[in-house]
Amino acid sequence: MMGHAVILALAFLGGILLGGLFFGGLRSAVAALWFSASSLLRTALILAGFYVVSHGDWLRLLACLLGFIAARVALVRLSLPPVIPSKPSTP
Repeated sequence: MMGHAVILALAFLGGILLGGLFFGGLRSAVAALWFSASSLLRTALILAGFYVVSHGDWLRLLACLLGFIAARVALVRLSLPPVIPSKPSTP
């Protein structure tokens, strides 16, 4: 039998996977078309994934949600253009 911490860690990883699926598709070249065509389907799949991962336990659901948010933050940071330091201006 797995320990409670291991189960919560797996739920967190499940949330990261669900977030990657949900937000990763928005990084495509045709994001507007993808978003409008798949919004309902993606939402239904994510809700079903949350239901399966949580298995009726609110702590698992919370861990899954935190993983989902972590995936969103990571994908947003990955999609930002790199910051190029500017040279200091001379007076």
